[in-house]
Amino acid sequence: MTITQGDKIPDVTIKTNGPDGPQDISTGELFAGKRVVLFAVPGAFTPGCSNTHMPGFVVNADKILAKGVDTIACMAVNDAFVLDAWQKAQNAEAFTMLADGNADFARALGTEMDASGGGMGIRSRRFALIANDGVVEYIGIDAKGVDKSSAESVLARL
Repeated sequence: MTITQGDKIPDVTIKTNGPDGPQDISTGELFAGKRVVLFAVPGAFTPGCSNTHMPGFVVNADKILAKGVDTIACMAVNDAFVLDAWQKAQNAEAFTMLADGNADFARALGTEMDASGGGMGIRSRRFALIANDGVVEYIGIDAKGVDKSSAESVLARL
């Protein structure tokens, strides 16, 4: 079942890229006591994610943070090295990149999708959520395009 407004973010250990390479990060700790905007993409370096979704958050990061958000996080079912390279390529250094390489977090959220037909395996659907102290205030999941999960949609709900 897909996570909905009022639900608690599940605590899953995934990866982020630290100063010495990939390191574990607990989603429970990441969300605890903070207001977090999380957006997820089907894959780093893919056209829609690189040309539309991520750039909207890069351009609007200051506006999002000014609305009382402590952390902007981006999650993809890729490894931490790929997300680190994508973060640098997109000038998204202010974001916490979450590498959900085995789709464990996507499954826990109920946002996984089977993209095997395109050779991509299990991925996350495109979504964005706002959580306050680990409780979902808003979640927008896109079936197609970038509408409910855009930076502009998130800003409108902050």
